[in-house]
Amino acid sequence: MIEERKVTSEEAVLIGIITQHQTEEKTNEYLDELEFLTLTAGGVAVKRFVQRLESPNPKTFIGKGKLDEVKAFMETHNIETAIFDDELSSGQLRNIEKVLNCKVLDRTNLILDIFASRAQTSYARTQVELAQCQYLLPRLTRLWTHLERQKGGIGLRGPGETEIETDRRIIREKIVLLKEKLKVIDKQMAVQRKNRGKMVRVALVGYTNVGKSTLMNVVSKSDVFAENKLFATLDTTVRKVVIKNIPFLLTDTVGFIRKLPTQLVESFKSTLDEVREADLLLHVVDISHASFEDHIASVNKILDEIKCSDKPTMMIFNKIDAYEPEVIEADDLVTEKTEIHYTLDEWRKTWMNKLGDNCLFISALNKENLEEFKEKVFEEIKKIHITRFPYNDFLYEEYTDED
Repeated sequence: MIEERKVTSEEAVLIGIITQHQTEEKTNEYLDELEFLTLTAGGVAVKRFVQRLESPNPKTFIGKGKLDEVKAFMETHNIETAIFDDELSSGQLRNIEKVLNCKVLDRTNLILDIFASRAQTSYARTQVELAQCQYLLPRLTRLWTHLERQKGGIGLRGPGETEIETDRRIIREKIVLLKEKLKVIDKQMAVQRKNRGKMVRVALVGYTNVGKSTLMNVVSKSDVFAENKLFATLDTTVRKVVIKNIPFLLTDTVGFIRKLPTQLVESFKSTLDEVREADLLLHVVDISHASFEDHIASVNKILDEIKCSDKPTMMIFNKIDAYEPEVIEADDLVTEKTEIHYTLDEWRKTWMNKLGDNCLFISALNKENLEEFKEKVFEEIKKIHITRFPYNDFLYEEYTDED
């Protein structure tokens, strides 16, 4: 008889710092995001530790006193995982492990772990493996112990090769092999893109968990995996969509995130080829998130890195059903009205007004304003389609129910 086992989430503490370049408010936002990342990875954040420093401690990231406080709490509550909000150097990682004597992760390691669990295709798995190898290379000390110490003897005397040097060589060789494998897959994907002909290509881009996959499912009537977790979509999905009389290709891409690890940007640049080759970008934004303007800036920064910032772009503000502005009571004469008190109509009159027709407010989940969305997208696609097919080479004539 198989014994029933209760699955429990791994408990962890989160650690962040407030510096001259990162305010307390910003640190709390990052820790909220880190908590969501922990939940996505299958863990649960038990407590947060925050310290105010001029700059991160080069040896232990946080001060010795705060580290002892973290250790005491973890020992008392039997917690074996500590997650830091910033990327740790190999030295910091080693020193913290010595003090805490537990599993120590940083933001990069956590994101890589989520990516590894989400990757489905051979292409995505190869990219994640490459990023993991590049992350591991400078942090090999005390991580690998699969090789025994080399023995002496006749013909084996001399400096030889230490365990850590052997590990580094193995990792470097693996990185070369993975890069070669990605080149082969890139060629195959380039052929696939070429075979799609001259159809107009539209790509959904945006921060992670803003509703890109849900919008993809609604518009293309497909069943792309969508979940209220970070990085639910990792594999690029392409679907053929027809609005009125024009067919086009709609691509769902991996979401971006603040403090995105360098290794991931490098490894996933080939995945973003779909974005590079798109004729129109639909930048999806979760307007119900308090930091949606920061999210827009982060996405624009990555688009600039992959040289896509000059492409025709429509801003799609999603999740209007979840947007709730804070209300100032009528008798409150002290509270000053700020952005958190803006209604959707008031937001339209801000910098969004400059976007003109390229700014839409929708709810993909509740299908609000989707007809307006389809109409605006159709108009943009039609402009591109007419230049590509000057003789109005549509599949069939446009018609209405009255005809």
